[in-house]
Amino acid sequence: MKSKRSRLDRFLSKCLSIHRKDVRLLVAQGRVRVDYHVADDIQLLVDEYTHVQFDDRILQANKPSYIQLHKPKGVVSATKDTKHSTVIDLLPAGYPGNLHIVGRLDFNSTGLLLLTNDGRWSRRLSEPESHIKKCYSVSLDKPVTQNVVDSFAEGIYFTFEDLTTRPVALSVIGDDPLIGSQRVKVTMEEGRYHQIKRMFGHFQIEVLELHRISVGNVVLDESLAEGESRCLKEQEIIDIFKQP
Repeated sequence: MKSKRSRLDRFLSKCLSIHRKDVRLLVAQGRVRVDYHVADDIQLLVDEYTHVQFDDRILQANKPSYIQLHKPKGVVSATKDTKHSTVIDLLPAGYPGNLHIVGRLDFNSTGLLLLTNDGRWSRRLSEPESHIKKCYSVSLDKPVTQNVVDSFAEGIYFTFEDLTTRPVALSVIGDDPLIGSQRVKVTMEEGRYHQIKRMFGHFQIEVLELHRISVGNVVLDESLAEGESRCLKEQEIIDIFKQP
């Protein structure tokens, strides 16, 4: 996403219609507060959700939104689509119109989907350095062997991208008698194109169902029916970056 950040002097110059050289004096006089603290540097970065105040005048106080949605099958993880319903179409009135998706799910995949309008938050979730784990319940057409478990843990080479996946934890949950398959739990940090399906496909195992349980420490709310959503709680927004 395109960054919406700017330096404090540029932001104040535009909001107050003054020259940038005059901003330095206002900051030196302690008349500017950034995120409720007196600003002491005109080079501070301000984004669309930074709280900025000049004297008693609030210049910016936008509130970001963080949402979890229980994605059903047959819905596209996109903001717009000409052929299918999107996850945005599932949201009730009242949510902001500038939401974007954090970590898509395939058309027939289900489970936890996160949406936000805070680009800084979503970028941090996507950065490899954050090591955010995603957990999935996966139904397979045949049982996995210890060789498959070990191979997932070591990483599997993808010829097309010429890379080896990061280690993936794979454990057996049990049999799923409804569809005559085995259910496994997959925990991973990456999210490459159809990665889970391709990793099992490497062993001629077909993924029948894929359901995302959690992202970081945020777990799908069991009270949400498919297609329902709710705002994340403040602690969830913070805790998502903590290691489970």
